[in-house]
Amino acid sequence: MSYRIKLDPKSGPPGEAQLLSGMDRFLFIVQEHRAKVLAGLVSLLAVAVAIGGAVWYSHRQADEAFELSRQAMQLYFDRPADKQAQADENLKKAIGFFQQVVEQHPRAPVAPMASYHLGNALVQANNLAGAIEVYKHYIANYGSNKVLLGLVYQRLGFAHLLNGDREQAVKAFSAILEVPGALNKDQAIFELGKLEESQSRPEGALARYQDLAKSYPHSPFASEAAVRIKALEVKKTPDAGSQGNVPLPVPPQTEPAK
Repeated sequence: MSYRIKLDPKSGPPGEAQLLSGMDRFLFIVQEHRAKVLAGLVSLLAVAVAIGGAVWYSHRQADEAFELSRQAMQLYFDRPADKQAQADENLKKAIGFFQQVVEQHPRAPVAPMASYHLGNALVQANNLAGAIEVYKHYIANYGSNKVLLGLVYQRLGFAHLLNGDREQAVKAFSAILEVPGALNKDQAIFELGKLEESQSRPEGALARYQDLAKSYPHSPFASEAAVRIKALEVKKTPDAGSQGNVPLPVPPQTEPAK
């Protein structure tokens, strides 16, 4: 007796009826939950519009900040030396434009540089208290740029010196030495050495100059440090008094560039 093995027929691709039934089911679900579907679509559209608006607004703010900064820089550097009244007026306008960038567009790409130049401009206008506050604001809000941060600390140190506060100047110059990537550490050491000398602390000054000569032998300040080292070493030798007082050369006054 023979047995036949029954095989299930192979299922082929779904017919049109099956597809339509699936589509009908989908449409039925959409129809049943149309309120939720519409709410979801509206929410997605709102998010897309919000993102697009934020991007557009950000670009617009950046463009406005750039234009203000451009005008400020032009006025700041275009100060005729033979026309003091015009120079003062240009400086005043530049300060106003820089302030607009910092106050109205604090997150714009040009804001950190505008803040730096604002401090410098205030120093030029002899508003030392205002400049010091601007430099501190930069340090608190834009300190991620380590190269420029070192320059800001340097300017802050000079502002404190002009304001007669040596203690705060020392703190500012010392802070430069703690900034990774700062390119002006050699000048900071030199300024600290000068401050030690000005306060009649030759040992401290000598240590600073020796550190400068050792750590930054190719620095433009190294040659002046070498002169200061020799003068200080001669002054502290026991028999220096028998040879008469050896006058120390006056350290050059380093002023911030305009």
